[in-house]
Amino acid sequence: MKVGIINFKMGNINSVKNALEYLGCQTVIINNRDHLKDEISHIILPGVGSFKDAMNNLRSMLIIEKLREEVLIKKKKILGICLGMQLLGSSSTEDGFTNGLSFVENKVTRFNIEDIGNLQIPHIGFNNIKVIKSNNKFFSNVDEKSNFYFVHSYKMDVENFSQNFATCNYGIDFLAAFQKDNIYGTQFHPEKSQSCGIELIFNFLNNK
Repeated sequence: MKVGIINFKMGNINSVKNALEYLGCQTVIINNRDHLKDEISHIILPGVGSFKDAMNNLRSMLIIEKLREEVLIKKKKILGICLGMQLLGSSSTEDGFTNGLSFVENKVTRFNIEDIGNLQIPHIGFNNIKVIKSNNKFFSNVDEKSNFYFVHSYKMDVENFSQNFATCNYGIDFLAAFQKDNIYGTQFHPEKSQSCGIELIFNFLNNK
């Protein structure tokens, strides 16, 4: 199995690469559109930092239309991690309004102090997630005791999902992970979430 990791210069991709290679995958670092070749079966979109900067970097790589072709037309599986999951959405209010990739029609907004009270922003640390109406392998063996590592100030809303998603509570419920057809996302970092995270990456790679 050959997995492409999109490198748009925002975040350390080595931990993702190491997790994939631990699971026996061959990895390819995608630095431009020409690296997204047919033999790549799965795509990972990792990242940390600013939504606006990330979209600008993807545009400068001239890779957005190629990504849309690979994911929306060829139906290759894609997993967005942390900022990468947010980029799969329709828009974000971070640093002003910015359109996303719109692979899913969910919006990204900042945690509101009025909603979370005395909790600090960013949300950092290990938390449990709650799986909602899952009927596929992506969330296999994920239960209320499963802990995943989060670090983020912005969150994706849970609208437009009726099944195959998970929430986390940080004063309010927000979208922690989802699977919609061939499109997957995790707000947490599975590559930094020990055995629970490794199992979720395995599920993504092997979900039929």
